[in-house]
Amino acid sequence: MAFELPALPYAQDALEPTISANTLSFHHGKHHNTYVTNLNNLTKDTDLADKSLEEIVSAVAGDAAKAGIFNNAAQVWNHTFYWHSMAPNGGGAPTGAIADKINADFGSYDKFVEEFKAAATTQFGSGWAWLVLDGGTLKVTKTGNADSPIAHGQTPILTIDVWEHAYYLDFQNRRPDYIAAFLDNLVNWEFANANLAAA
Repeated sequence: MAFELPALPYAQDALEPTISANTLSFHHGKHHNTYVTNLNNLTKDTDLADKSLEEIVSAVAGDAAKAGIFNNAAQVWNHTFYWHSMAPNGGGAPTGAIADKINADFGSYDKFVEEFKAAATTQFGSGWAWLVLDGGTLKVTKTGNADSPIAHGQTPILTIDVWEHAYYLDFQNRRPDYIAAFLDNLVNWEFANANLAAA
């Protein structure tokens, strides 16, 4: 069973003006699709071919001989999760259970924002910043390159992609502006609430 590029959960221009249709065309249609193609080529006719992305990431994490499989499987999973972490007319302060949990575990939404911005800004080079559930507590973490919280026993709640291709066409080298715009205009708190409820 070959992996397929999942459709975006919104129109390609739905996140404008924060993220342009041009960026999504390259990011989803080319970068994400390349990871899918690579993963299919790497797992074809192996015992991993019928596994889920989560199973593959967990099975090969830390195995240097299978780093290529890990990188591509994790990037397919990470990107799919990232698309859903955003929504047209998203952003701003959360509501529902995730708002209560953020207040309980961080002290306030502003404190969460401070930690999330710091993690996303200070991730050196390519990678991701995450809100995760770890041992029942919400935490902000960051991962380099393709690494993912699912490889470390954490439950992702939402993420921001800080690889340059995620924002460079729209923000050039201004990563902090992209992070702020993501939080103000794009975060999908309904998705975060669903992930928290399912954890």
